[in-house]
Amino acid sequence: MGALLKLVSYLLHPLYIPFAGTLAYFLLTPGYHSIEAQAGILVPIFILTVLIPLLFYVIVCNLALGSNIQHPLLYNEKYPLYLILALLLVVVIRVIPNHLLLPLHFFFLGLIAATFAALLLIFLNFRCSLHLVGMGSLLMFLIHLSIHLEQHMIGLISLITILTGLAATARLYITNNNWARVLTGLVLGMGTQLFTIKFWL
Repeated sequence: MGALLKLVSYLLHPLYIPFAGTLAYFLLTPGYHSIEAQAGILVPIFILTVLIPLLFYVIVCNLALGSNIQHPLLYNEKYPLYLILALLLVVVIRVIPNHLLLPLHFFFLGLIAATFAALLLIFLNFRCSLHLVGMGSLLMFLIHLSIHLEQHMIGLISLITILTGLAATARLYITNNNWARVLTGLVLGMGTQLFTIKFWL
């Protein structure tokens, strides 16, 4: 059971959420954008939001192992969030400006707001579950897309809801997260996406 929940926790890592939301958008709107246009957005988003943070993690891990100390860049949550925040801003400014792909633009603005709120909570000595921030954001974005595109996405939304529950279970089971952190993360993720709805829906 523990191994399965660890796998769930890795597969539903918040790093994948920006790319997953972008991919879902293009899959749900196949006739609106050319393959070249989709690749021109998916590739930089994958590089910026997945590869660069993973590379940062690997480098810092090697530094920590080499010096036999707990490197502050690895064990302090503020520094990874600084990096994620900066990369999300690059996506919004350079990859998805507001005159193109309005739903995706505001999806990323919601992610920025959620990341910033999570960072503020750390300064207040409270940590929310970043996994649930990500899953809550993705879930609410898909609900918005369902309304925007006037498509019934009951199956997809139900699947993401189940995966969100699995992510919550995994974080409670294998980490020191509690219900307060998990629920706060979920509310942050869904709430920041809900706030953006009036700007594009």
